[in-house]
Amino acid sequence: MMESLHPRPQFTRPRWTDLCGSWGFAYDDADVGRVERWPERTDAFDLQITVPYPPESALSGIGDRSFHPIVWYRRTFDRPDLADGERLLLHFGAVDYRAEVWVNGRFVVRHEGGHTPFEADITEVLLAQAQQVVVVRAEDLPTDLGQPRGKQDFQEQPHSIWYHRTTGIWQPVWLEPVPARRIRSARWNTDYELGAIRARIALEAVPAGSAVRIRVTREGGELLAADTYTVTETDSQQGLTRDVFLPRAQMGLDWHKWLWSPENPNLLDVSLTLLAEDGQPLDEVASYVGFRSVGISGGRFLLNNRPYHLRLVLAQGYWPESHLAAPSAEALRREVELIRELGFNGVRVHQKVEDPRFLYWCDRLGVAVWAELPAAYAWSPTAAARTTREFLEVLERDVSSPSVVAWVPVNESWGVPSLRDNPEQRAFVSALYFLAKALDGTRPVVGNDGWEHVVTDLITVHDYAGDGATLRERYGDSAAMERALQEVQPYYRPLLLKDFRRGEEPILLTEFGGISYRAGDDFWNGYGRAESEEDFVRRYRDLLDAVLDSHVLAGFCYTQLTDTEQERNGLLDAGRQPKADLKTLRSITRRPSAAVPGDAIYLHQLGDTED
Repeated sequence: MMESLHPRPQFTRPRWTDLCGSWGFAYDDADVGRVERWPERTDAFDLQITVPYPPESALSGIGDRSFHPIVWYRRTFDRPDLADGERLLLHFGAVDYRAEVWVNGRFVVRHEGGHTPFEADITEVLLAQAQQVVVVRAEDLPTDLGQPRGKQDFQEQPHSIWYHRTTGIWQPVWLEPVPARRIRSARWNTDYELGAIRARIALEAVPAGSAVRIRVTREGGELLAADTYTVTETDSQQGLTRDVFLPRAQMGLDWHKWLWSPENPNLLDVSLTLLAEDGQPLDEVASYVGFRSVGISGGRFLLNNRPYHLRLVLAQGYWPESHLAAPSAEALRREVELIRELGFNGVRVHQKVEDPRFLYWCDRLGVAVWAELPAAYAWSPTAAARTTREFLEVLERDVSSPSVVAWVPVNESWGVPSLRDNPEQRAFVSALYFLAKALDGTRPVVGNDGWEHVVTDLITVHDYAGDGATLRERYGDSAAMERALQEVQPYYRPLLLKDFRRGEEPILLTEFGGISYRAGDDFWNGYGRAESEEDFVRRYRDLLDAVLDSHVLAGFCYTQLTDTEQERNGLLDAGRQPKADLKTLRSITRRPSAAVPGDAIYLHQLGDTED
């Protein structure tokens, strides 16, 4: 089942083999697989599953949604032709939650974290014959509330706002031949003022005296910058960090048209070539970079040093037929297209670390992303350690994506339920905030989205008031906003904790709306119900007009993009069909904001001619 888009679009080599498709599968409810040596057997795998769809889903071919904490996978693959000195890497996009992997009966890697990638060098365990065997054991304990799980239900049947689980392999699996001396990873930052791209390149087994050549090209192959950097002894051990300067003079007076934004998602292609001491190429990787800056100033969110009004929609990345796994690579692209067609310039990915291919389409098509970490629900040192480890891997994987404009490590005090009174939990939220700032100083960080702010770059509020009049009363102007921050407590939670120090943080309404409507449906779960399509549009307009008329809100996030199981409050149904005329919804979403002077003019200048 070959997908045309690389599973890791921002770091690609042309040779890779998709291992998705049919695998042998088995449940191990009694946890006997290790003792009975299933990695060496074929008779234990009595079912067939389609990877990367979780066994709870219909597309997997299994469709069993009951509790099964341990599952096993097995498949064969042909040994690829390897050149002298080449290595073979086995990649997993994500396995929920703990994974152990054997190849030809030999253990090769263990990983914990249900939303982040891992790999193993399997060269030494390959057999001489053509056919090789890979076996995976996945452990996902449904009732372990200290395990970061997002909105996967810890009860057997979905309740309230939680939904059916995603167990085991749920993102692509692939093989990749690589040189022994190679580029291990690449990270990009951009300096708006200097016109420079900062490259941070990790190397594998590369001695001093080698070199890395970096070429930056524009769409169509126009060369913008090229240079070759000799690897020092320090570079060999710690990685190579260099600045690549773009020719401002060549770009001329239209410099802003080279910048990335949702209205103009300009990307620059980057090729990296590792050269031996004699100048012969050893490895080559393709990547891309978006040239943009993100910041805050004077209560405004800034994109490329200009005030920018964020119009986000909350998306849970859940499909009825495949759960957290996308039904196809094309479905990920279509999700991004629908966000744009509804008039939003951004998305808040809620309680999920999205597939890198989703981020690629946000980069390519122009959608700003708030990246939110899936939560554990019980506080403990173990839960804190698990969350921190996974956050580090998320930062490493997604830090170069230009569409990611904010990190959100905690949502609504999930996993830190006593945040207001517990100094340990407050310290944990602060630690995650400062960890993100230490490893990536280029983006705002929201310590705890929604309320009970301990430390944050953006003050965010969740408020499901059912009508525009209430939103105007709370957030219409500066005086109303101050009363809301100090006195109004949505869901009886203070918005700012007593030791929070106010600065110039922009204020955003990052959850509101949630209007439920589905024709002919008596069962619903939302924050207000529309009785008809006309009523649905009227309610949506009433709420959006109130938010966009606010002189102090720097942005918003509407709940939500699609219906998700029993949460039937999407603008689209679960099958991604709009509940009202899409152009009408778009016109409501895209009305200029009173909080950003010149908002409509700025959008027009940047090329948003769709309106």
